[in-house]
Amino acid sequence: MSNNVSALRQAETDAGFRIVPLTAPLGAEVHGLDGRQDLSAEQILALKQALRDHHILVFKNQSLEDAQFVRFTSWFGSVFQPHPDFAVLSSGKDGKAPDIVKVANTEDGELSNIALPAHTDHQWTPTPSAGSLLYAQEVPEEGGETIWTNLTLAYSALDSETKNEIDDLKLINYNPFVRIKNGGYNGPFHGYRTPDIEPIQGTEHPLVRVHPETGERLLYLSVRTEVEIPGYDPVRGAALIARLREHLQNPSFSYTHRWQVGDIVYWDNQATLHARNAFPSNQTRRMKRISLAGSRPF
Repeated sequence: MSNNVSALRQAETDAGFRIVPLTAPLGAEVHGLDGRQDLSAEQILALKQALRDHHILVFKNQSLEDAQFVRFTSWFGSVFQPHPDFAVLSSGKDGKAPDIVKVANTEDGELSNIALPAHTDHQWTPTPSAGSLLYAQEVPEEGGETIWTNLTLAYSALDSETKNEIDDLKLINYNPFVRIKNGGYNGPFHGYRTPDIEPIQGTEHPLVRVHPETGERLLYLSVRTEVEIPGYDPVRGAALIARLREHLQNPSFSYTHRWQVGDIVYWDNQATLHARNAFPSNQTRRMKRISLAGSRPF
């Protein structure tokens, strides 16, 4: 019996919760766990291993106050705080972000009701977040689903020639909040920065990242962000990124989550992309998100 299976069975014996893999390219549901209660060492280790195995965990039927949500999250790591000079969602004038970000189409929330393309959070910062937990408070009657993409699977599905081409490349990820601060994307969107486009703040990371815990290689690229391969011919670089982004949108790499109130989804931000479907503006989608601190990609 593998150590992973032993840990899972021990956790189920201790608390009665079950980790059930989804019939999808990634993800597992956790049943019978109350996030308000303390967890044993065996349970925490089983959940961490399940995240490594499945990339996202769906905790059902949760009822947590803010302090309880923060405490539950702390079993998995410390809260992400951006570098003061790298703006992220909900950054204040002091460069700090709240521990709990309100993702909602309400006056005190972020991101309205629009569709959001597949991305990994904080990719333009020196140390992107390791993961996030999103807690559903209110969900629309239609739309608003979240789609996660398995970046490990996406990389493994590439042909050998493409892998050889990209394995040692770097990618500069430019900060979208600089564009937003300077008037947004009223002009043309730049999916690939060429020499005629004024550069903005960004950070260089590997295009093919190694997961810091599993050692697996993954395609560390968002679908609609401003990027550049340093030292690469711009025409060739733009064509390569466009081809990789088309590859990432293959539905065989993704799972679509239809939210229910009380769901908490914990995803590995180092190994997945996430996107959101639009929903009607006269309906409410209210979520609370906590992100976890990460390390410099390698």
